[in-house]
Amino acid sequence: MQTLSIQNENGIAIITINRPDVLNAVNDVVVAELGQAVQNTTDDESIGVIIITGAGEKAFVAGADIKAMSKMNAEDALTFGQNGQKMTMLIEDSPKPVIAAINGFALGGGCEIALACHLRIASENAIFSQPEVKLGLIPGWGGTQRLPRIVGKGKATEMILTGEMISADEAYRIGLANAVVPLNELSKTSLKMAESILKNGPNAIAQSLASINAGSGLQIKHGLEMEVKNFSELFGTDEAKEGLTAFIEKRPPKFRS
Repeated sequence: MQTLSIQNENGIAIITINRPDVLNAVNDVVVAELGQAVQNTTDDESIGVIIITGAGEKAFVAGADIKAMSKMNAEDALTFGQNGQKMTMLIEDSPKPVIAAINGFALGGGCEIALACHLRIASENAIFSQPEVKLGLIPGWGGTQRLPRIVGKGKATEMILTGEMISADEAYRIGLANAVVPLNELSKTSLKMAESILKNGPNAIAQSLASINAGSGLQIKHGLEMEVKNFSELFGTDEAKEGLTAFIEKRPPKFRS
């Protein structure tokens, strides 16, 4: 791939957006390749967890390519926005957990990519923002939809309407980041979380993600109905039998070959 590098670290796929000369800014090629990379790693049976990060120490993704955007008309922008939404939905809908390892700026589309991930670990120098209003625009890859669900309507509205940047510590305080660590510990911390997840049942993980994602758009009654259905269906799997038996036998479960 032109703009990405992908590593398999013992069942953990590390997808790195590799455009450090432009702070990993996203263009059409990055959108297409990132979507394809997420799909490929999701389909790969040897992969259990996916980590997305940016090359270098300054930026996760410092937004979309503004020069390219300045040449778009409304029709071009619709296609660009739809492609970006398709890519972020591939991340959000992945049955395998996707962790954003945020190493610096996560602005605009970069923040939206992070929002689509299931977990977000930020370095101490990470900066978050949805600055589109400063350009006379609005977020187009899910910022107006995912940010309120994660940090609440009030704080999301403030971030989107002011376009101001917030620090990693503030992101942690409002629930946008799951953890904040020194930059030199970001990779290790992300891998440690991924390894912790890998110890658990893959079907249970997938059903948990499906229930969480679907339930966010449902009334609690319907969300509970879906949850108990998914819960009960797992009892018919070898995975659940192994997990329950291992607990009774006081041994670690063997979920993966």
